[in-house]
Amino acid sequence: MSGERDPLASIDAAIEALKNDDALNVFLVGDQSIISEHFPKELMHRAEIIHTDEVVSMQESPVDALRKKKNSSMRLSVNLVSEGKADACVSSGNTGALMANAKYVLKTLPTIDRPAFMKAIPTKGGYTYMLDLGANSTCTAEQLYQFALMGNVVAREIKGISSPKVALLNIGEEEIKGHEMIKEASILLEESPINYVGYIEGNDIVEDKADVIVTDGFTGNIAIKAMEGTIGLMVSVLKGSLKNSSDGDSVSNGSQLALDIFKESIDPRRHNGALLVGLNGIVVKSHGSSDSYGHYHAILTAIDEVKKEIIPKMTEMFEK
Repeated sequence: MSGERDPLASIDAAIEALKNDDALNVFLVGDQSIISEHFPKELMHRAEIIHTDEVVSMQESPVDALRKKKNSSMRLSVNLVSEGKADACVSSGNTGALMANAKYVLKTLPTIDRPAFMKAIPTKGGYTYMLDLGANSTCTAEQLYQFALMGNVVAREIKGISSPKVALLNIGEEEIKGHEMIKEASILLEESPINYVGYIEGNDIVEDKADVIVTDGFTGNIAIKAMEGTIGLMVSVLKGSLKNSSDGDSVSNGSQLALDIFKESIDPRRHNGALLVGLNGIVVKSHGSSDSYGHYHAILTAIDEVKKEIIPKMTEMFEK
């Protein structure tokens, strides 16, 4: 519980998840006195509090977090997955520290070089999956190929698509576009059994041209944050337009309703929760600045991955 709005945001998210899923049980790792004070007694029989007052700060280096904070709420949460006591870990803390702890404790799947952050991105017709979103600033062609294979499994199982469309993010759709690493990855994917549809440009991310979009973590992180910023700008401009409108109340009320529908349809919080794919366990990264509504959806992401048995299916694929 080390996000910017924690511990209350995570506690409230857990409460909401428990209320909406009678089969769910949770571990709450953090300061016991704070958790106990805010957690409803009627739900305590489905929750176990693991006390620690050690927290990884957002400014802490991943190396220090790994070596010096072995009793942090983050490390203890990942340990629960490794020990088989929890099916998944959801954290809103320091991204680099979570990556380091998860990789050290859980290890990677067979033949996987590096794990990658993957999440759902809202599109015009629903959503697409995109990875990597920040775990690896540079990647080899082989690693991009591995990301594509992992993304294919998640999209197939979660979206229920027998043959998901997989694309590489590039500066153009033509074969001659892009640097050598992208071209090499494209060749690997063309020779693979998955449904590779070629390159996709940034402006086509939301056009439902692919179910999985693959890129390196540097590019992916910039792309997703640019999209989130653009959504914020659009909402702000629309709100300002409504406020300055001199039309009648009925028109104003209708416009407010339209704005509410618009906000809900593209609300980044509804797609919060980046899955750290490629590990021997489910770890979901919730946005550090998200509120309880966003954290709740990160928990839903973790539940989906568990129910769809993503880890066993990935393991089976990479052991072939």
